[in-house]
Amino acid sequence: MSKLTDVPKRILIGRALRSDRLGETLLSKRIALPVFASDPLSSVAYAPGEVLLVLSIAGVSAYHFSPWIAVAVVVLMFTVVASYRQNVHAYPSGGGDYEVANTNLGPKAGLTVASALLVDYVLTVAVSISSGVENLGSAVPFVVENKVLCAVAIIVLLTLMNLRGVKESGKLFAIPTYVFVAGVFLMIVWGAVKGILMDETLRAPTSVYEIKPEHQGLAGFALVFLLLRAFSSGCAALTGVEAISNGVPAFRKPKSRNAATTLAMMGLLAVTMFCGIIALAAASKVRMAENPAKDLFRDGVPVGEGYVQDPVISQVAAAVFGDGTFFFIVLAAATALVLFLAANTAYNGFPLLGSILAQDRYLPRQLHTRGDRLAFSNGIVLLAGAAALLVVVYGADSTRLIQLYIVGVFVSFTLSQIGMVRHWNRHLRSERDQAKRRHMLRSRVINAFGAFFTGLVLVVVLVTKFTHGAWVALLGMVIFYVTMSAIRRHYDRVSEEISAPEEPADDIVRPSRVHSIVLVSKIHRPTLRALAYAKLMRSDTLEALSVNVDPEETKALKAEWDRRGIDVPLKVLDSPYREITRPIIEYVKSRRRESPRDAVSVIIPEYVVGHWYEHLLHNQSALRLKGRLLFTNGVMVTSVPYQLESSEAAKKRARKRADWNAPGSVRRGPVEKRPKDTSKPGGGRR
Repeated sequence: MSKLTDVPKRILIGRALRSDRLGETLLSKRIALPVFASDPLSSVAYAPGEVLLVLSIAGVSAYHFSPWIAVAVVVLMFTVVASYRQNVHAYPSGGGDYEVANTNLGPKAGLTVASALLVDYVLTVAVSISSGVENLGSAVPFVVENKVLCAVAIIVLLTLMNLRGVKESGKLFAIPTYVFVAGVFLMIVWGAVKGILMDETLRAPTSVYEIKPEHQGLAGFALVFLLLRAFSSGCAALTGVEAISNGVPAFRKPKSRNAATTLAMMGLLAVTMFCGIIALAAASKVRMAENPAKDLFRDGVPVGEGYVQDPVISQVAAAVFGDGTFFFIVLAAATALVLFLAANTAYNGFPLLGSILAQDRYLPRQLHTRGDRLAFSNGIVLLAGAAALLVVVYGADSTRLIQLYIVGVFVSFTLSQIGMVRHWNRHLRSERDQAKRRHMLRSRVINAFGAFFTGLVLVVVLVTKFTHGAWVALLGMVIFYVTMSAIRRHYDRVSEEISAPEEPADDIVRPSRVHSIVLVSKIHRPTLRALAYAKLMRSDTLEALSVNVDPEETKALKAEWDRRGIDVPLKVLDSPYREITRPIIEYVKSRRRESPRDAVSVIIPEYVVGHWYEHLLHNQSALRLKGRLLFTNGVMVTSVPYQLESSEAAKKRARKRADWNAPGSVRRGPVEKRPKDTSKPGGGRR
């Protein structure tokens, strides 16, 4: 059965890669740019439209504020990029905002940043895919009619591509990303040539339309609030900037310098494209409305429900290249593709952050391990499931989803920059070299300005978007925070409960059973109990067996084994593909082949939990091993259970029920009520 399921798996994601080939998956700058920067680069396809949609509330007259909003977004982009260049040099290990906040502001701030980033990554996938479906739908009616189905199908496709590995997916994504960037720059240059040098008048398809303002004559506080809301919508262009600081380990050496260079390239490209599209939209008189069916008028008549409002970039391309021309079609196709691929930023950021959080015991440990293709497969699948759920709930509507956006980004931006200021303060107290102090002082000024600016924008976003859907993102952050805190408390409690004592204890009293092989992952109470259980079983051979999937952990295990002087030989099996089950099965079978008449007994130490959700938080290797070993001739499997406190609590709760059965009890068939025997004394009614 395993071989049958392995064939389609290999067809879909490719052959498994050895652990020592991890270095071959590292990215050059030209591949890292589309992998990590596809989100901020692609956001220029919808961020200008979001600005104009908000300004349309006050009518066409408010459109003249769009260049100033673009300038504010540019200043913010350069500030964030400059700040994050300090981050990648100071913290190149890949923790990004989470590591900065956790190290300098404490675990609570770190967990807040992690919650914000996880929510933002899920929203990145949902918004990018939904926006791409809407762009594609303008040319393909079937896509518009089946938006949710198409969006989920594309999420599944992207998931399979990412399961093949970061480098391989990056090569696939590079071409449409670079075609999109080249197409936008060509559109900006050709639009400038036509408008300035050739003195032609650019006309967007909607330039003849009129907008009915929802609120006329806005002034004072109302106008300021509207402009702040438009600015916060334009800040969608900054989403994904933090992914590069989280993904520094994926770069080739020198990692920090390559990541910083990629950040600068991304920032320069994004702001140029954003400003160019805003300028061309103003020159070609693009008209956008939040409710086009009622608020857009042609010849004094509303356009009606049948009208489909094309994105700003499509309208500008029609004005510059001409509707239906070759370059228009190429840019439209590249835009739809790059919006789909923008989700790849999250597909690289979410699993890596999930792995770090799992290592710190805030998420299930399964998220820490790499899959067959050296990608964090479990994190990729979890992200895809969460994004697909959002797409279904919100009907793949990017306008509704984008209201949830940005909040998480600026929470992480702000806390990260505050953490960097404290980082420089700490180093300045001990640094005496004047050249290094000057560099640190300059970096602190950059991060301090970044903290102030992003904090200000966070307040603006919260105030202007809270009632429009931002509260959902905040709720998601709270759910992530509470869940991760509970997981950490569970792991801490279990770790404390099973920690191996330095002095003799009840856990190492020798019982009276025998075995041949004890499976060992770490030295803790369950392991010591299993070893003690084995010593008086009078087996001809007795050895401990471990699998090397992490060289550092294996080295620590050997050192602890020798330090404690455990008088059982420890054998370590190498596992180049990071598998646990298969090396053990093959080793046990080899022992059987050597002595076919002998029996092999495998003892597996386990600890028992009392809640169903606790089972999800612990590796299920023992369950898989038992399932495989039970079908191997001549092999006996023994579990040595170690009951945790939660299992006792579950037992007490169960005993309160009248129909409680002891663990292991079996009942067969229906229970029939016996008739009373009236022939015996006292059997009748008195």
